[in-house]
Amino acid sequence: MSDINTNEEEGKKNLNFIEAAVEKDLAEGKNGGRVQTRFPPEPNGYLHIGHAKAICLDFGIAERHGGICNLRFDDTNPTKEDEEYVEAIKEDIQWLGYQWGNIYYASDYFQQLWDFKRARLHNRASRARIATARSRKA
Repeated sequence: MSDINTNEEEGKKNLNFIEAAVEKDLAEGKNGGRVQTRFPPEPNGYLHIGHAKAICLDFGIAERHGGICNLRFDDTNPTKEDEEYVEAIKEDIQWLGYQWGNIYYASDYFQQLWDFKRARLHNRASRARIATARSRKA
């Protein structure tokens, strides 16, 4: 499934804004010419038609450019998430004809995100102390 239309007369593609951004990045040599996308469902229910459109877009862009699409479960609310939904999502993606490159879970990165936030707060506090010290000297 693609929203790309080819104008036969001019040989130009009419791209949606996402595909246009990917084409621009590739033309500029960003990311070493690699295309890597992700599909980030929440495993708290079954997929619906909107998810199917997102799957076709995310996986399709990667496929058209020889890249990969990773499956990254946004499992940030453990009280509503279930392995049944994880398996159903995987089955639905494969039923649509796609295969992910890697599987990730947002919860696997909670500690790293926490550490980033603590470091940022520490750096902000350090800058505030330096600014305060400079203003006292002035």
